[in-house]
Amino acid sequence: MRLFDLLRFSLLALRRQRFRSSMLLTAVSLGVAAVIVLTALGEGARGYVLGEFAYLGKDTVVMIPGRKETTGGMPPMTGVAAHAITLEEMEVLQRAVPGITALAPMVLGNGPVSFNARERDSMVIGTTAAFFPLRDLAIAQGSPLPELALGEGMQVAVIGQTLKEALFDSGRAVGQWIRLHDYRFRVVGVLAGTGDSFGADLSEAVFIPVASAQAVFNVHGLFRVMLKVRENHQVETVKSAIEKQMQALHNGDLDVTLISPDAMLSTFDSILRVMTLGVAGIGAISLVVSGILVMNVTLMSVKQRTAEIGLLKALGAPASQVRTLFLTEAGLVAAAGAVLGIVAGQLLVLVGRQLYPDVPFATPAWALWASLALAVGTALLFAWLPAQQAANMEPVDALGKK
Repeated sequence: MRLFDLLRFSLLALRRQRFRSSMLLTAVSLGVAAVIVLTALGEGARGYVLGEFAYLGKDTVVMIPGRKETTGGMPPMTGVAAHAITLEEMEVLQRAVPGITALAPMVLGNGPVSFNARERDSMVIGTTAAFFPLRDLAIAQGSPLPELALGEGMQVAVIGQTLKEALFDSGRAVGQWIRLHDYRFRVVGVLAGTGDSFGADLSEAVFIPVASAQAVFNVHGLFRVMLKVRENHQVETVKSAIEKQMQALHNGDLDVTLISPDAMLSTFDSILRVMTLGVAGIGAISLVVSGILVMNVTLMSVKQRTAEIGLLKALGAPASQVRTLFLTEAGLVAAAGAVLGIVAGQLLVLVGRQLYPDVPFATPAWALWASLALAVGTALLFAWLPAQQAANMEPVDALGKK
């Protein structure tokens, strides 16, 4: 039988069984769409996390209080450790480690920010002028925080764009005085854009000098410290020098964790790639389930088409041709369902991009081809047994059955 005749005969058989064909088409398309969407979610999460770390640059180091070896787990993210990191220690660090070119300590808090009768609960970040270039934050109006000594406080603030609109509408914010708890700060700048950072919208934040933040929240320790490594200095060498200095300052205890973006990027990249493969595997399970459905439907079709099979064999059709007919039907339905699933999955991914533009949802090319191949492969694999059963029928027995 020629290929054209084979395809035409298979399509006619599928049209005669519209309900079963539509069931198989739906099952396969749902399985393929699940693979497409889940891999896109995995790649989107991977791209988002890597993008968040990429802004730091390879010459930046982040210091966090606490250490796995001393706490027995992940370093605490809230700034709690055996010894707090202090501004005095950062001043020593600047003098003792020549590889540091910029340093931005951080104090994190939350509080009501008000102007006249308007008030908004906002995140408050105490830091220095070095934080803005380190974090790659742009100023839309005014200027960033002034250059101050680490221990020097000043009643100045930079506010995010969303907070500016909430407090001042379209009016001018630079030069106005805002209230934070019992303290007043003069706005010297407005942040440009959203400045999202791991889900935190910096456009709603207030930035004040780190020493002023310590006074507002009555804290002594730092939440974390960002450090920029000087050009022509090795990051690992500078990290070792910082660790030695902090160990000396903390009475021989190394209870800080230093994170370099390149190491974090490599770790997260590996973890998130495995996660993407994992969720793709979960989606592939639905294709295996659809393969079982193909087997059951093909088996039912063989049982109901015994007279047709007997007639074909009586006319001289070999067993291989009968087997090929049923496998072709399964393959056509699987291929059509896979294409439909790819289209539906890509449409859902496109909707996800529109709803969450900051997350780079994208289905990798390997997932498209793998889902197509898996859909057709599982359909042919599970259809083989009933197709073989049809091929083994004797013409007399098949024609004798009703």
